Amino acid sequence: MTTHDSSSLLFRNTMRIAEGHLEAFRDVITRAVAFAHEHGPQLMVETFVDEERMLAHSFQLYQDSDAVRLHWKLADPYIQEVMKHCQVERFEVFGAPDADVVAGVRSALGEQCMLTFNPRIAGFVRFATGHHAQL
Repeated sequence: MTTHDSSSLLFRNTMRIAEGHLEAFRDVITRAVAFAHEHGPQLMVETFVDEERMLAHSFQLYQDSDAVRLHWKLADPYIQEVMKHCQVERFEVFGAPDADVVAGVRSALGEQCMLTFNPRIAGFVRFATGHHAQL
């Protein structure tokens, strides 16, 4: 079991979907996740929607801060498309990103939403090697 010194990072992004944009949001988020699956550094990406409340929840697991930087570099056009249909309501970082990633997250989000950083205590990840599970 790994302990608090792990470099892995888990991001949880809660987005408020704009009124009348649910289907467009679904389309762009599906394309963005497909791109991440094919080209991105994420170990895991899962996105869920609460249609009743018009909220979406995205979880992304990264090996380390370098993987987050690579994601930003590769996915910027997809992120911009998604943001046309929603607004970030809450962004949670689990783990200990380096100062550059902390500054990047703060800069990207500004004052638009609640932002929290949660240091890791303990845990593990159990993924099947060489398989891309699709839940």
